[in-house]
Amino acid sequence: MSRTEYPEFTLAAIQAESIPFDVDASTDKACHLIEAAADQHATVAAFGETWLPGYPFFALQPPSPLWWQAAAEYLASAVEVPSPTTDRLCAAARRTGIDVVIGVVERDQRTKATVYCTLLFIGREGVILGRHRKLKPTHAERTIWGEGDAVGLKVHERPYGRVSGLNCWEHNMVLPGYALMAQGTQIHVAAWPGREASSAPPPPVSAWSRQLLLSRAFASQAGCYVIAAGGLRVREHLPEGYRDLCRSDLTGDSYIIDPRGEIIAGPAKGEVVLTARGSLEAVYAAKVACDVGGHYSRPDIFQVHMNGQPLERLLMSERSEPPSSSADNPEVRTFQESTTPGPAYTKEPVDGNRSGRVKPPNKRLQRTPASGRR
Repeated sequence: MSRTEYPEFTLAAIQAESIPFDVDASTDKACHLIEAAADQHATVAAFGETWLPGYPFFALQPPSPLWWQAAAEYLASAVEVPSPTTDRLCAAARRTGIDVVIGVVERDQRTKATVYCTLLFIGREGVILGRHRKLKPTHAERTIWGEGDAVGLKVHERPYGRVSGLNCWEHNMVLPGYALMAQGTQIHVAAWPGREASSAPPPPVSAWSRQLLLSRAFASQAGCYVIAAGGLRVREHLPEGYRDLCRSDLTGDSYIIDPRGEIIAGPAKGEVVLTARGSLEAVYAAKVACDVGGHYSRPDIFQVHMNGQPLERLLMSERSEPPSSSADNPEVRTFQESTTPGPAYTKEPVDGNRSGRVKPPNKRLQRTPASGRR
């Protein structure tokens, strides 16, 4: 019997249909589902990828006049962060006293013309803890979603543990997951559209979700719990005019996985709040075996550099007339120097005809300094 008291918690995967193209109705349903998760004593509850107000099912079809109509409506029904919609989600989290991680279709506040596949992290205090925009949409998703940055690629410290999240095939990219593992994630949300194939497609077909495989691999590598939250979608429940653009249903197939990579709940079927109990004891035991950001790493051989600054397209200057060159403008020089990617390397002295060697600092995960103009 252990003499140490470890924090315990209840993890919840909310598997349900949203109402496509209807952000208000979907938000109403999300708030009710958050209450349902709280009724099951959830500590943290997770929704699937772009649950609010839905995954872009039409993206998998070739462009047509109907396709463009659906894409325009998808953009119009997206969520801005923050907004009255996120205020309602925050109020639900505060009212029920649980943390919420929900996939949203986030519209760019500046251009109003690009949407991102975003995971929104909301604390039980009723505040937005952070957001993560999917770094690289997959295949046909690239016709709909923009590329995200690493501003939100971070672990959120909560009273019961450290929480992180990624969308879908970001789990197949390796490095985004490593960045979170190196920050010490303990509870991870793997958000998926929601479909686990009964068998692999015939070769050479190489792209399908593999949500269970990748979620279990992440849990084992990170030594953390994983809430693999999948969404639901039934073709007959889509607006009638868009049903011809939907190729297949989404069946959810949510799971909860322990830090050894073993399934402890699921697969979920239908609309349900799937729950499982967890403890940091299991996390610590798993990380004793393998901490890929600590004792099970080789920073003298491998290092990851992560640019944590926002990807700004438009940089506004306060000067009425720009100088003739950057050399004449110390502000431009400072900006250029501060945003140069990569760590600050130091050269060793040149030995004869050998070129100078660079030695990176001995760190496992490096962040670009937050200073400098954005």
